[in-house]
Amino acid sequence: MNEKENWLETLRPDGRPERLCIQYCPTRLITSDPIYAGDFGPRRRGTDCEDWFGVSIRWPQDQCGAMPGPPVCPDVTRWRDYIHFPDPAAVTQGWEAALAEIAAVDRTEEVALCFMGTGIFERLHFLLGFEGALTALLEEPEATLELVEAIGAYRLQYARQLTEILHPDAILSHDDWGAKQSLFFSPAIFRTFFKPQYAKIYGYLKERGVIILHHADSYLEPLVDDMLDLGIDIWQGVLPENDLCAIQRRVGGRMTLMGGIDAAAVDRADATEAEIRAAVRSACERYAPGGHFIPCLTYGRAGSVFPHVAPLIDGEIRRFNRTRSA
Repeated sequence: MNEKENWLETLRPDGRPERLCIQYCPTRLITSDPIYAGDFGPRRRGTDCEDWFGVSIRWPQDQCGAMPGPPVCPDVTRWRDYIHFPDPAAVTQGWEAALAEIAAVDRTEEVALCFMGTGIFERLHFLLGFEGALTALLEEPEATLELVEAIGAYRLQYARQLTEILHPDAILSHDDWGAKQSLFFSPAIFRTFFKPQYAKIYGYLKERGVIILHHADSYLEPLVDDMLDLGIDIWQGVLPENDLCAIQRRVGGRMTLMGGIDAAAVDRADATEAEIRAAVRSACERYAPGGHFIPCLTYGRAGSVFPHVAPLIDGEIRRFNRTRSA
């Protein structure tokens, strides 16, 4: 099997892949579409920028990633006064680069993967502030549900534009619903506010044959059945704080787990080759027997913060594959 065939076989409930996939291989990430530029913002280390919702994005030089600035909306009951939604359907210009990039993907060898960052809960806390979003869910449920539904409608239109214009094989959709060892909110709140919106978005993608990768480097064990209901094909970024072996038995091949290599443990300036290889080998040995597992750093995109780390991870997965097939 080539890399794409092996990847697709890993996703099939009854699949028989020949080897473990190597992190994001064989996906080709497309981020040159004009909606990405507005939604995600022109983020660069050491600079501040603004997305098209008016949210300031701060990325200090000494930090590994960007974070949103002050809330755009100080009062969720008046969110219509503060928040002005862009219309993805109105974005008809500026697709040339993305169309050229996706046309260059060899679909026999690679997976054309589009990107949707800043998911529904993430957009909510970008607009309200993190504490503001969590308190709004409890104190102003009616107004917050209206805002969440508006965010969901925006995201659905975003997904439609990507799908109808670019026709990707898969979409990588980001939304963290928990911290490292707990959810951000109860399962009941998730099922009331967020799950119905994702049912519309992911239902639309499933109807059109688009493979869904949902990134959440979070503890999400209580939501696994909900993720299955939503038709998520790959849970990307799955942290080892989740009981991956138990989850593999629970899902029975209906969802692939992509992650298992905790970035905090290995992606360090002082991480040695021996440490990195040992962590990767441990993850492969522990989770490969359960099937439907792709070893990967838990980041929502390919690569590592410290350049020496990702190549060593790739190399150790290849070594594991060789020893497994010997």
